[in-house]
Amino acid sequence: MNMDIAAAMRAAMNLTRGRKLTEATRLIQDALSGRGQVHSDPLSERAGAARAIESRVIDLTPDVAAPEIAAPRLEVFEAPSEGSGRQWSVPAVGPLNGLLGQLRPTELPGLGLDAFSGVKSRKALEIPDGAQFLSRSFTCAAGSRNYKLYMPRRHPGGKRPLLIMLHGGTQDADDFAAGTRMNDFAEEHGLIVAYPSQSKAANPSLYWHWFRPEDQTRGRGEPAIIAGITNEIAEDYDVDRERVFVAGLSAGGAMAAVMAATYPELYAAVGVHSGLSYKSATDVASAFAAMRGDSGLRLRRRKLRGGGDDHARIRIIVFHGDADTIVHPSNAAKIVEAHAKLGETVEHAKSRGSAARPYTRTVTRDETGLVTAERWLIHGSGHAWSGGSPDGTYTDPHGPDASREMLRFFFEENAESPE
Repeated sequence: MNMDIAAAMRAAMNLTRGRKLTEATRLIQDALSGRGQVHSDPLSERAGAARAIESRVIDLTPDVAAPEIAAPRLEVFEAPSEGSGRQWSVPAVGPLNGLLGQLRPTELPGLGLDAFSGVKSRKALEIPDGAQFLSRSFTCAAGSRNYKLYMPRRHPGGKRPLLIMLHGGTQDADDFAAGTRMNDFAEEHGLIVAYPSQSKAANPSLYWHWFRPEDQTRGRGEPAIIAGITNEIAEDYDVDRERVFVAGLSAGGAMAAVMAATYPELYAAVGVHSGLSYKSATDVASAFAAMRGDSGLRLRRRKLRGGGDDHARIRIIVFHGDADTIVHPSNAAKIVEAHAKLGETVEHAKSRGSAARPYTRTVTRDETGLVTAERWLIHGSGHAWSGGSPDGTYTDPHGPDASREMLRFFFEENAESPE
């Protein structure tokens, strides 16, 4: 029987509570290594209950074998996000830094009603007359990936901007396009949008490997492939190289941060939704710790775009729900901190709200007044694209429109506060 990582964790937790550590270890090893074969009927029965929620978790990262697992001791702390009032389980000990504790059976079903749309049948994307949604592929020494390319019917003339959109785990290009409605905005802005797709051969659950050292390095792994896709489109479609952007959700958001750090000359700005900062993890154990908000890695302020103060830096906009129980909302502040420079000013806007969820927007400016970073904390929202369409998965239609605000930030250098 094929086992999802979430189901395996839940079954392993039950085994651990029953002091069957050898069986729990073997189950985790099979699930994380991608083998996922369970030959014991008791384990299969234990895993069955967890399978009901497997489609709702989009950022669990498989593909690593664990040597040994001990039952973690859990402590509880309050999430440091305005108005959330939520508690997080934190391991005090354990070889996997509480990987099992993060996935307690009592917490798995409570991922937030509004935060997830769940898996559902998806209607076909509607492509306007004159527009194109092309299926393409790219191959380089680092590997191959397919991608979808949206060419809007509206062409204002001259070189066009390009946006690279990186989906979350278990999603695909069509799903991500539907949920973010970025094709609609492409028509509005004359924007070319590309949606690279993670390969099932690389990761059966379609997660980008944002946490592996070989996929955090320029010229290697997935960054080299995504950069290659970016360059291929730019060369083929007369793209304005000064207006190339990258954005993503969850694991895709973390990979967008990787792209900004490893290929700063390619991108003018980056958008990270419910993601993590560059090098916040180096393996699956530290990945779960980072997702939990308990990263042991020291964040360093990085000089981007060539590394000198006289070079323009990549501007960044970050969105995160303060009710996110998959990737802790404290990661949003860490992303901005990693991009900040000493001496910049930070402005904390009051919570705003209309028909959408209230939010708090924090703006960072350099000494010239240029907005270098924005952080949006969406109150009451979970692990989902804020303001997204219910036609896609993992969207929160009640939140402010992250797609519209990202594009505003990308195209307006001063990026003044929305009214």
